[in-house]
Amino acid sequence: MFLLLNVLAVLTGVYLLLFGSNTSDTSTSRLLLGGAIFLLVFPLCVPGVVYARRWFHHTVHSSFQLRGSGFILVDDDDLELHKRLVSRETSYNNLNGSSLSNDEVCEYRSSSQKLCNKEEDGARCCEKMMEKDQLVMLGEEHPAHVLVGRLDFWLYYIAYFCGGTIGLVYSNNLGQIAQSLGHSSNTTLLLTLYSSFSFFGRLLSAAPDYVRAKIYFARTGWLTIALLPTPVAFFLLAALSNSTEALRVGTALIGLSSGFIFAAAVSVTSELFGPNSVGVNHNILITNIPIGSLIYGVLAAVIYDGNVGRGLKLMFSDSVVCMGRDCYFLTFVWWGCLSVVGLVCSLLLFIRTKHAYDAFERNRALVEPQRNWSSNSIA
Repeated sequence: MFLLLNVLAVLTGVYLLLFGSNTSDTSTSRLLLGGAIFLLVFPLCVPGVVYARRWFHHTVHSSFQLRGSGFILVDDDDLELHKRLVSRETSYNNLNGSSLSNDEVCEYRSSSQKLCNKEEDGARCCEKMMEKDQLVMLGEEHPAHVLVGRLDFWLYYIAYFCGGTIGLVYSNNLGQIAQSLGHSSNTTLLLTLYSSFSFFGRLLSAAPDYVRAKIYFARTGWLTIALLPTPVAFFLLAALSNSTEALRVGTALIGLSSGFIFAAAVSVTSELFGPNSVGVNHNILITNIPIGSLIYGVLAAVIYDGNVGRGLKLMFSDSVVCMGRDCYFLTFVWWGCLSVVGLVCSLLLFIRTKHAYDAFERNRALVEPQRNWSSNSIA
């Protein structure tokens, strides 16, 4: 059912992207509007789908069913599993009343302590630095005062600050950017591209849970991949800012990357720092949005004002508009370099947390057959 709703959302987004700004005769406009209304209202049929679940499962859903494991710590089963697995070195002798067997405990203990038993020598200083204060496992609760003392959180914070936030600031300045580059007539199209691809990026954030059965990858790794289009887009804009096609492609890439990060960040926060504290922890994380908006906005304004001598004075106004490639060239270069910093921090976060995701997956593989056996026995 969730897959069906995602397919419907993609179709709606594509329809609105292709036909939403289509200017044509009245009859065609009414027809397109009717189609949009139908696609937007159609999800109200979900209650009917719920009642037809048995038929849907046997005829359609079985062909899409994936038997791989997914770990979103807001699911009831995953929370139950999380309670059985969450523990640290100080509580290995008594796993909070968990019903895990001794073999499972030993397996988890050995998998969690592998990094602690590695040889230490001078040639591995970088590796030892990467291993310092790593997360032991996913889902461990981090109160706010503990959260701000973790290196992993600050890597995550900088990755978001130099990734999703930069994309948001770009969208806020998109109108002025288009005006300065001489593309004022394309402002509406650029805003449509950004918002549409941001929407598609949010939908794509659920893709890792669908492909996990065949392609297992830590969610922090997907976050790194999602950050990659941002520096590419900014350097493309810096190099080819006079090109309308480059401006459109760059805007679409930034929207896609930002949308993915905004949607995936909640799950990443929950998995890394605990599901029960996700509300407070995520609010701490997104403090980077107003800070970034201020810093990146001031940076763009300083560069813009520095080139204002080459601008054109508007009639009936004292304001001056900077026109030309130089108005945002250095801004794009700076934003591109900062997004590279975010990409590097995201990569470091992935390297530091990969073992925790792997340990969770191994332990889930041990517990999942027992859960299925118990369910079948009860049935």
